[in-house]
Amino acid sequence: MSEAPKTRPKVPDGHARFLTTRQKQANEKGYVGYDTIWESFQKEQPYTTPKKP
Repeated sequence: MSEAPKTRPKVPDGHARFLTTRQKQANEKGYVGYDTIWESFQKEQPYTTPKKP
């Protein structure tokens, strides 16, 4: 085995409907993690008091 430093290829960002993944930088052990960014898919409506009969 060669003693060359371990490197991972750069992976492009992944895009789904409400999710984006990005590759993190490798740490000193060579572990490469991923960030996941969620976009909100629910809408918030302000609360209004119901009409009284």
